[in-house]
Amino acid sequence: MSTTILVVEDEPAIQELISVNLSFAGHKVLRAFDAEQAQTLIRAELPDLILLDWMLPGASGITLAKKLRADERTRQVPVIMLTAKGAEHDKIEGLEAGADDYITKPFSPKELVARIKAVLRRRAPQLTDDIIKIGTLTLDPTTHRVIGRDTSLVVGPTEFRLLHFFMTHIERVFSRAQLLDQVWGDHVFVEERTVDVHIRRLRKALEPSHHENHIETVRGAGYRFTAQITNPV
Repeated sequence: MSTTILVVEDEPAIQELISVNLSFAGHKVLRAFDAEQAQTLIRAELPDLILLDWMLPGASGITLAKKLRADERTRQVPVIMLTAKGAEHDKIEGLEAGADDYITKPFSPKELVARIKAVLRRRAPQLTDDIIKIGTLTLDPTTHRVIGRDTSLVVGPTEFRLLHFFMTHIERVFSRAQLLDQVWGDHVFVEERTVDVHIRRLRKALEPSHHENHIETVRGAGYRFTAQITNPV
């Protein structure tokens, strides 16, 4: 599944190498040469993951990482720190600043892509291509298919993204605002009630295989995907 990755790197040759390889791997790439430019891009569009160089002109990568973790809007965005600093205390400093992983230069493009996939699987599993199976309901992000009890279900694109997010975050309650940010993107401005419409459509799509009750309404809080349903057939 295509993800948006912000590359914050002040060395043009390294930035180009990283960006080209990420594009070949199917990612959308945003580029910034310093922390100020990165923050401008983040305000316009929240990336799915940030590759952040430690040594930047002006504010350092460590300073930017701390700002990202202090801001509610960017707190959950995975950050991988890129640096030539390989000492243990440097790695600890990077991780304590909020980085999810730490890659020491030089590194191979294959290693970078693998580490990105590992971080996304851990922090944002809805952005991976892993097949998800919960009970008798299966979702395949690569083929864009949903199978319920051996029945192929017709699920619209928005409902598919919504179901994918739910199935990778089971038993957790999400408000309408949180679902809008996670499924639609925080740069898309739609009313919160739009979520209710797509929840109804998703339940309708799951009815042929009797999986609609996976989607629970939590009064006053939002919605939850539960692994246990009360009407198995």
